[in-house]
Amino acid sequence: MDFGLNKLGKPTHCKKCGTDYVYKSLGVYECPKCGFIEKDDYAKVREYIEENGASSAVAIASATGVTVSEINAMLREGRLEIPNGSGVFIRCETCGAEIRFGRLCPACAAKLSSDFKGYAGPSVGETPSNKDNKMRFIGRDKKR
Repeated sequence: MDFGLNKLGKPTHCKKCGTDYVYKSLGVYECPKCGFIEKDDYAKVREYIEENGASSAVAIASATGVTVSEINAMLREGRLEIPNGSGVFIRCETCGAEIRFGRLCPACAAKLSSDFKGYAGPSVGETPSNKDNKMRFIGRDKKR
């Protein structure tokens, strides 16, 4: 039985008894059989910040064992925020402006949003005009 992490880095089975963990909240997992508690990387980082206050990604990584790249991914996902007044920020992926979390600054996000108005690419569906409840197939124009 694998007592490691799943593909998403989340604990799956109790290290002590092998029972499936139950997700409690904020990255904390508990074994319903023996009560063993396991934390994923997010919970480790969150706990460190709560106990020690805002710190550099390097200091957090050193103390928790979570890599700097994983911490940066949490910032990009908006799961963590750099506090106001910090001397170091991450950068907008489009224009390079300093941001506290996420991938884009508000200006680039607004521009991207306005650029997609009227977008009709392959991932945007079409409102049905024919409601005869028959399945249609692309490339078959004639009814059989």
